[in-house]
Formats: sequence, C-alpha cells, structure tokens
Amino acid sequence: MRIPVYYVNAFTSQPFRGNPAAVCFLDSWLDDESLRKVAAENNLSATAFLVGRNTEYRVRWFSARTELRLCGHATLAAAHIVLKQLEPSSPAVRFETKHHGNLVVQKDGDLLAMNLPAFPPSPLQKQPDELLQALGNPIDASEVLEVNETYVAVFDDPATIQSIRPNFAHLENLHPRVVSVTARADDADFVSRYFAPSYGTPEDPATGSALCILAPYWGKRLGKAHLYARQLSARGGDLWCDLQGDRVIVKGEAMLTFQGELPL
Repeated sequence: MRIPVYYVNAFTSQPFRGNPAAVCFLDSWLDDESLRKVAAENNLSATAFLVGRNTEYRVRWFSARTELRLCGHATLAAAHIVLKQLEPSSPAVRFETKHHGNLVVQKDGDLLAMNLPAFPPSPLQKQPDELLQALGNPIDASEVLEVNETYVAVFDDPATIQSIRPNFAHLENLHPRVVSVTARADDADFVSRYFAPSYGTPEDPATGSALCILAPYWGKRLGKAHLYARQLSARGGDLWCDLQGDRVIVKGEAMLTFQGELPL
C-alpha cells in the first residue's frame, strides 16, 4: 500500500518555523505498532493519521514513541490539508477523537481555529525541587501548577523562559513528565516553552494543546478572553486563542512544506 503523506509547519506562515507535523491519510486503521513505526519514520514530533472522507474524519496522533491523547499542532496541520488542499470550498472539518470527542476546525480569515477543551490548572502548595533542578536551576518560579499530567512553571521575567536549559534526562524521570514554562511578556500576552522528552520530543516547537492549559490560566490572571501567545523555541510559533466557557479556540496559520507517498 502507498500512504499519502503531507508535511505541514503549524503555527507559522514561514518556512523553517513553527511546528512541523506529518499528516497521513489511510483507507482503514493499521495496527498500533505500524502507526508508531510510520510516525517514527516521519521523525517529527507528531503524525496525524486520518480515516474518513470529505470533511469528516477519525484522527489519531502518534509520536515516534507512543500514541498521544491530544495534539494541537498536528490537528491544525491536518485541517490545513483538508481545508486548503482537498476541500477548499468547505468552511470547517470535524475530527472524531478517542479521548476528547469531536474537534471542529474552521476557517477564520487567514487563520484556522481549533475548538479544543480547556484544562484550567491548579496551583501546588509546594514547588517540587526536582522540577526546578530539571529545568537547570533557574530562579525560583513564582508559582507551579499542575493539570492533566503536566507541570506549569510560571516565572516573572520572560527572559528566564528564553534562558532555561533543561536537563532532559531528569525531566523524563519526573512525574508528571511534561513541563510547560511561561511568563507575561511585553510583545505578547504571554510566552512559553514546552518540554516532553518522555514522548520523544525534548522540546516541542509550537504546542497547540498547551494553550488548553495556559489560556485559562492567563485569561483569568489578565482578565482577558482573547489572547496572543508566542512560543520561544528555536523555531518559534505564533498562537491566538479565545476563551469560551469550558472550551479554548486555538488559532494559527500553517503552510505545506512537503507532499509524497510512503510505501508500506
């Protein structure tokens, strides 16, 4: 069989920026290990596998190591292929997921808008020493929060976010093992970085699912329902979000960088 494969940079409109994801269209599901091997062959932080047609698909996301419960940038990448390449006259596409119901992505001017669940984080009473050590002993975080097996370390200075040099082996041994670091900024409502070495992604370039956590936190703290975020990875990313009750509308641009077929 030959699997159509697209590479898309999500949360950017420029080459060599944003978060690259692979999008693979299948006639029917392969077994889980084959899906993981295809994702490992793509060698990107995530691959979205789609089964369906027109604007109705079932979707699963895999990293090189494991299946992901939610992946924003690969969903944006998949929507870009459907709405910009395959069905350009359609206003929206619906993805049926295993863990989060149906996710709808619709056109919003030059952006694509993903309707994702909100996961408001809760503050920890005591900052985990092992977390700050794993982050390379930056200055103390102003607070540490946790939700959905993710630590969120909040800092006062955005320069701290840029300067963090994590010990990824230590991060991988943490529980939870996914870490987002964030701070208020002058040129955005907030900035962030995202580390997930246990999923095979030491640092994710631009993370849509992180906004499910960060947007509710910063929206409440800043008293804003509409937010602009920048991810300060080496590739960088631009993300916009709207808070709507228990949902977060995460918006971004995307661009196709490669199209081909994978023989299997």
